[in-house]
Amino acid sequence: MTDSKKLRLFLLLAPLISGGVLVFAFPGWNSNLAVWLWAFPLLAVLWPWRDVEGVKVRPFWRGYLAGLAFFLPNLFWIRHSSRVMGGARDDSWIGWELESLGMGAVIGLSAYCAVYFGLWAWFTHRYARPSVEKLTRTTWQVSMLHSLACAFLASAAWVATEWLRSTTVFTGFGWNGLGVALHQNLVLIQAADLVGVMGLSFLPMFVACTAWNTFTRLVSAFRGEGTCRTRVDVTVALVLLLVTAGYGMLKITETRKDDIKVRAALIQPNVPQADAWSRDGRVAQATYEKLNKLTRMYASAREGLSPMDLVIWPESALPVNFRDRWEQLPPQWHQRYFNGLLGVGDYSLLTGTELYEIPHPSDEEAMARVRGGVSAILMRGDVENRQEHDKVHLVPFGEYLPLREIPPFSFLRGVLPGDFEPGLSTEPLKLEKPEVQLIPLICFEDTIGRVARRFVREAPQMIVAISNDGWFLQSVETEMHLANALFRAIELRRPMVRASNIGVTCFIDTHGRITSRLTDPETGTSFLEGVLPGEVSVPRAGALTVYARFGDWFAVSLLVLCAAVWGVRKFANRQARG
Repeated sequence: MTDSKKLRLFLLLAPLISGGVLVFAFPGWNSNLAVWLWAFPLLAVLWPWRDVEGVKVRPFWRGYLAGLAFFLPNLFWIRHSSRVMGGARDDSWIGWELESLGMGAVIGLSAYCAVYFGLWAWFTHRYARPSVEKLTRTTWQVSMLHSLACAFLASAAWVATEWLRSTTVFTGFGWNGLGVALHQNLVLIQAADLVGVMGLSFLPMFVACTAWNTFTRLVSAFRGEGTCRTRVDVTVALVLLLVTAGYGMLKITETRKDDIKVRAALIQPNVPQADAWSRDGRVAQATYEKLNKLTRMYASAREGLSPMDLVIWPESALPVNFRDRWEQLPPQWHQRYFNGLLGVGDYSLLTGTELYEIPHPSDEEAMARVRGGVSAILMRGDVENRQEHDKVHLVPFGEYLPLREIPPFSFLRGVLPGDFEPGLSTEPLKLEKPEVQLIPLICFEDTIGRVARRFVREAPQMIVAISNDGWFLQSVETEMHLANALFRAIELRRPMVRASNIGVTCFIDTHGRITSRLTDPETGTSFLEGVLPGEVSVPRAGALTVYARFGDWFAVSLLVLCAAVWGVRKFANRQARG
C-alpha cells in the first residue's frame, strides 16, 4: 500500500475512532478517561503536524464521520419509540414496518446531529488550525500564545456548535454534549451554575487541543524538524482545570442552615408502554388500583398526621386523561377517585396527565379543534383545589409533527394524526404546606436548561421532573436521561426530584448529587414498581445563579466570537484577492 493510500485510510478511520471512543464517555460505560482522549484522532486529521500534498482533508466530512460514529450507537435506544406502538416489550422482532421506522429515527436524528460535528471540524480546520512552524520553530512565548489562541478558538467553536445543535431545526436536540460526559465528576460540574452544561464542554476540548499542540512540538523535535518544546500552554490548560475544580470544592463544601424540609414520596408504577397503549379497561383499572395502593401506603395519616407533604406520580400516570375526553369512565369518576385518595392525609398530590379543553357538544366548530396538552396537576384536599400546568416545550415527532403537510414529513401523519399544543405559562406551581414553589418539568424538559430557568424566582423552590421513559423499554436511555437532567439542579441551585414511570426515580441535591434512587437491592435494576420516600432540603433564600439570570450567555458569546472571526477572515480574504 502506497503512502498516499495509507493516508487516505487514516483520514477515514481516525474520525471513526474518535466518535467511537466518545461513546464510552456516556452512560452504558461512563469512562472518565474517554472524554479527555476521544478528540486526539480527529485532531490528528484536522491539525496535522505536517502537510501532505495531493491529499485533501475535507474537514466537514471528517467531522461528520466522527459525529455519525458517535451518535449512531449513542442514540440507538431511539429505535424503541416506534416499536412499542406495536406492543414491543423487549428486543424481540416486532415486524419490518415498525423496526424500519425505529431505525429510520435513529439514522435520521444521528445524521442531523452529526452535521454539527462537521461544522465544528470545518471551522476548526480552516480558522483555528495552528501553524506548525509557529508551534515548533519560534520562541516559546510566540508558540505558547499561538497554541492557546488556536485551542481557545477551537473550544469556543465546539461550545457554539453544541448550542446550535440544541436550539436550531425543530427546537434542536442538545443531549450528550461533552459537559454531560462529566456528570460523574462532581467537582468539575459545579461550574455549570456559571456557564451552563454546554459551557462545561469548553474544558475537555481546551485541554485536548493544548495537549495535542504539545505533542506536535515533541514529534517535530524528535524528527529534527523543530526547536521549540514549551509545555506552558498545556500548563495553562491544567491551571484552568484546577481553578474549575477549586470552584467546585468551594461549592460542595458550603453549608446552609436554614433550609425548608419537604417530605416527598415518588411513585414509580412501572407500567409497560405496550399496556398503556392497549386501551384495555382491565389494565387501566389495575393501574388506578396500583397508584391508589402505593399512595395510601405513604400518605395515609398516622396518629392524625400525614408522613408526607407531597406525593408525585410520573408523566401520563393516569390511564385515562383527567377530563375523560372520550368518556371512557363513569361520570365524575376521577373526582370521586381523587377526593377519596386526597382525604386519607394532609398532603398534596402531583400527577402527570393529558388535559383537553372540552367545549359544549353543540359547538361543532369548537369540537373539531379540541385543544390538548401534556400536563401536570397539583391537588390538595380535593379535586376542586388544584393547579394545572401545560408542558411548554414539546418533543418534535413525538408530541407534534413539524411541517405536517410537506413531504417527507407528511408521510408520518398516520403515526402522529394530531398535535399537542404547548403551554404558555412558566409560573411555578405552589405547594401550600410547606410554602415552596415547584418548577414542573415534564418529559424531556428536564434536559433543557433554557426551559427550566424560565420558572426560576427568588423564592424557595424545588424542581419536580415527571417523565415516562417507557417508550424506550429497558434501555440505557433512562440513565442518559438522568445524566442530562441532573445539571438543572446545579445550574439553578434548586434540588430536584424525578418521578419516572419505569425509572430512574430519584432525589438530587443542589450540587447534582443523586442522594437516593429507587433500585432493586438485590439486582440493582431501576426497572421496578415501587415508592421512593425522602426529604428534600430547599434553600429558603432562593438566590439566583449566574446561569439562572443570564442563561446560555457563555455559549452565545462564544458563538458571536466565532462568527466575528469568520467574518473578519472572509473580509480579509476578499481584500487580499481584490
